[in-house]
Amino acid sequence: MYPKNRLDALTDGIFAVAMTILVLDLRIPDETAVGASEASFYQALLALSPKFVPYLLSFYVLGASWLSLIKARSRGESVGAGYAKWSLFYLLFVTLLPFSTVLMGRFTSHTVATAIYAVNIGIMAATAFLLMSLLPDPVKDAHWVDRRISLLVLLASCVLTIVLSFFSPGKALFAFLLNGLAGTLVRLYLRRVPTPG
Repeated sequence: MYPKNRLDALTDGIFAVAMTILVLDLRIPDETAVGASEASFYQALLALSPKFVPYLLSFYVLGASWLSLIKARSRGESVGAGYAKWSLFYLLFVTLLPFSTVLMGRFTSHTVATAIYAVNIGIMAATAFLLMSLLPDPVKDAHWVDRRISLLVLLASCVLTIVLSFFSPGKALFAFLLNGLAGTLVRLYLRRVPTPG
């Protein structure tokens, strides 16, 4: 058995670092900064625009994932070896998200970059779903249902992104807009099926 609070502390630190590292790829080339005219500076800012969508999406995914993790409550103070090992696997893909975000930002029109990015997020979603099943003595309230449905929608949008990347890699990320429907799906589900706790 492992103390859950130690695993939570590690998770908090890794999320903080991953979210901070995301912004490092958003920089204007040094040659633009030296003696740049207003027009060339403006052009350099516009050249960064393809990197902003993956940056914002990744920050959202990491932020929403972290918020969901801290809201998932357990009555237990320790976790088993299976939960601890899968948590480390999950955190591995959290730390890889800045890398796949850089790939996506720099190679927006490449199928492989889009697929790697979507696979990274998809593995995070699938592992988070598994972790919910391994959480000892969880509180299965409305948040529990919300998180599970949201993770399934995120996983579906990753699969759709991968499929669309073979036809239009640059526009495939729009499949992630499906995640805006997650809240509606949760409300519909909760109306039909009452949650325990």
